[in-house]
Amino acid sequence: MRITDVKAVLLTGPYSNDPYICALRPRRSAAFVEIATDTEHIGWGETYAGYFFPEAVPEIVEFFKPILIGQSPDDVHLLWNRMYQCGNYWNRVGLGTAVINGIEAALWDLRGKAHGLPVYELLGGRKHDRLPCYASGGPSNYPQSELAKKLDFYLSLGFTGVKLGAGSYSREQGRFTPRSAMEAADFEGDKVAFARRHVGPNVRLMLDGHMGNNSRTTWDLGTAQAVMKAVEPAGLFFFEEPLHYTDPWGYSELCRSSAVPIAGGECLTALYEWRVFAERDCFDIGQPDAAWTGGIGEFMRVAALLEGRGRKIATHAAGAGGALMQNIHCAFACGNTLICEVLPALGGIHLDMLLDDAFRFESGDVLPPLAPGLGLNLTDDIKNRYPFVRGSGEFNSVPGKVLVD
Repeated sequence: MRITDVKAVLLTGPYSNDPYICALRPRRSAAFVEIATDTEHIGWGETYAGYFFPEAVPEIVEFFKPILIGQSPDDVHLLWNRMYQCGNYWNRVGLGTAVINGIEAALWDLRGKAHGLPVYELLGGRKHDRLPCYASGGPSNYPQSELAKKLDFYLSLGFTGVKLGAGSYSREQGRFTPRSAMEAADFEGDKVAFARRHVGPNVRLMLDGHMGNNSRTTWDLGTAQAVMKAVEPAGLFFFEEPLHYTDPWGYSELCRSSAVPIAGGECLTALYEWRVFAERDCFDIGQPDAAWTGGIGEFMRVAALLEGRGRKIATHAAGAGGALMQNIHCAFACGNTLICEVLPALGGIHLDMLLDDAFRFESGDVLPPLAPGLGLNLTDDIKNRYPFVRGSGEFNSVPGKVLVD
């Protein structure tokens, strides 16, 4: 099998069928890499960069394309290393590495399809019979009566865990993020206490600070510590991203000083950047993303690094259908996987490209995929159904550049 073509596919479509997420943002962008071969097999992979800056992805794919044409997809590590070294001045971390992630995932998809095996079998075999997952609920829809309906909706879908965002969102007032330490502690403590009373003691509750990706307010260590103390009685499964990623020292101190498990890492790319945080024990639970970290192979190396330090992982998967499956396959291949992130009420660009027996959900758990490769099939019909809209990527609104939906 030889590679004959490599190209990017950009889509814009519904965020999901979740009315509580769509209340904030009804559509999103996504970027896929399609690799054609001289056989009937086509490989697809997703880069999470397509959620933020999709317009850049095709040019970066074209940059790496000559490395792949005429090559066999079997030696994924060799091709990954050539791409990574080729852009050594500008893609050791960041956007270039994230786009390589989509290319490399498509190579793994090809290998799995050629061998008739799910990708996790090519990564050393599955380490779990099933894995718990949680509904990634996006914003905390307010008032609290609306938040209660949101929680009930996720539980009605069969989830046994829910993650909510820090602050709140309402149609009347828009986004709200508490600023001072006292305000943040009071608001988040009251919110999670309400959520815990509503769902009972057995549902896993998580909170996402988004402080690594938030232009409105960035908490300092003192604020984060105050919030952790306030939410501790609710027994959170973890608190995600309470600090900015430019502060590994703060993360390390927070992790040492808090009884609440600290999670993070979704914004980190490449093993090199992960080592900065892992060797300081910045996270109780690492959150690599197999559509962003740098590749499926790089995800596995990051997971092994964390496992060597006694840390668990919880996959981050907020991309579309490719990102979902890339993370699920990695989750089953890693022995230290604790839980998986799943966007609830899958639909549109999250669901339409999944083969039968790819995403399998039962009683709050995700089951091992049975479809070969990653379980993706990005047809021309899907491409035509969700044409790309320039400017549909996500970003932090600032003066002069405001996100409208």
